[in-house]
Amino acid sequence: MGRLFWKFFLSILLAQLAATIGVGTVFWLRDQSRAQSNAHPVIDTSRAAEFLIDSAAVTLKHGGKEALRELINESTRYSLYVIEDDTGHDMLGRLVTPELRAEAAALLADGSRHNVVRMLTAPDGTRYLVFLRWLGERHRGPGALPQDELRHVLRSGTHGPGGGVLGGPGMGLAGGPDGHGGPGGPGGLGDHGGPGGPGGPGGQPPEHHFFPYITMIGAILASLLFAALLAWYFSRPIRALRSAFEAAAAGDLAPRFGAAGKVRGDELADLGRDFDRMSGRLRTLMEGQRRLLHDVSHELRSPLARLHAAIGLAHQQPERLAASLDRIERESVRMDKLLGELLTLSRLDAAPALPVKEDIAIMELVEEIASDARFEAEQSQRRIEVSGLAIVNVRGAPDLLWPAIENVVRNAIKHSPPGGAVGIDVSASAAQVSVAVLDQGPGVAPADLNAIFEPFFRSNATSNDVDGHGLGLAIAQRVISAHGGTIVAQNRDGGGLCVTITLPVA
Repeated sequence: MGRLFWKFFLSILLAQLAATIGVGTVFWLRDQSRAQSNAHPVIDTSRAAEFLIDSAAVTLKHGGKEALRELINESTRYSLYVIEDDTGHDMLGRLVTPELRAEAAALLADGSRHNVVRMLTAPDGTRYLVFLRWLGERHRGPGALPQDELRHVLRSGTHGPGGGVLGGPGMGLAGGPDGHGGPGGPGGLGDHGGPGGPGGPGGQPPEHHFFPYITMIGAILASLLFAALLAWYFSRPIRALRSAFEAAAAGDLAPRFGAAGKVRGDELADLGRDFDRMSGRLRTLMEGQRRLLHDVSHELRSPLARLHAAIGLAHQQPERLAASLDRIERESVRMDKLLGELLTLSRLDAAPALPVKEDIAIMELVEEIASDARFEAEQSQRRIEVSGLAIVNVRGAPDLLWPAIENVVRNAIKHSPPGGAVGIDVSASAAQVSVAVLDQGPGVAPADLNAIFEPFFRSNATSNDVDGHGLGLAIAQRVISAHGGTIVAQNRDGGGLCVTITLPVA
């Protein structure tokens, strides 16, 4: 797993952590709100609470303490407290904290809030402090009691003489005069009225009512931000690669990711650099093909021109027909040799793998090549000297390895002066064998030591003195590479050129 994997992993992890922290904060705040609601008693001050206290007063007046006790026992989502004034005990024996008594006393003393906390007198003269404590959600919205629960409480109550449910004479559902209920006021609910408006003082939202939702929205936005940055970060180089492929398809193979790859350090940057190397290689191959086509055209033009000249001379001077035919034959041989070398070079470029592999005794191969080359060297007053000993085998194709080494030797013979010597030195180690061909020619310019292995290249020092097409060393370089070896050229200290061929031992 590479660097790109860890970038994906850490980005997604951050997004998930942000979402988890946001959601966890929401639930934590909700639990805190519930804990605060359960820890601190709150007296319901809504219109519905006033109506229930009125109903409790009517029930106490007409039914007595037992009817009021039955009404309190039937309550579910609310808790109606009835505290005896003399003893301070609740009618159902529930715990009444000093904080709750103080809040009830404060509301009873407030003349504008008299109906939410009332002092009732029973038929036997006992005085009771009555108020409503909400047990469900601390702030439920517009009204303290839901509509369906309030109607359930009202259905379970006692009808007053005036036709109102749990009301006195002529008392409606919400205190209306005709027994059909008045419209729902703020925080209350009528029988035929709509839901109550915004809650009264007791129904104000808590301090952090909107904070959980803001936190959740922030977590969602953070997750979206991480996702957007992640998508942008990984899509940007992919878009650049796409444009590079489109440009390459149109023929533009210029590098595009060299500078960007230094900034980024992941697999996408490596892919961009690989694309640059591929496009550079393709550009080199295309330029080589164009240069090869140009050089082939140039090399064929010269012998063809000489052929035309010889044919014209034969027509104009029949007495020199024999000389013209000799000229035509030489040019035909040159063209045949050039085309043969081009076919060999093309075959090596198209199929770099060797067609046949067999063990070749390198020393015997070198001795045979030197024996054939001596005949040509003696005609030009040059000699061949073989030194060294290597009783080892190399694995390869003898029909390709022979002309490769022979091209190097013949090239050394052409560049050596008359009376000079061409040396062939053979040495071997446990892993490889080396064949060094040394001449006594003018050498090659240091800048051209690598270029001499390119097709049709000729050194400026000898291009006008030596016959050839510049394909011998190019063919040798490709053959040696196909055998897993190397071929290098360097100038000798005493003058001349040394071409060293290194091959792995079988």
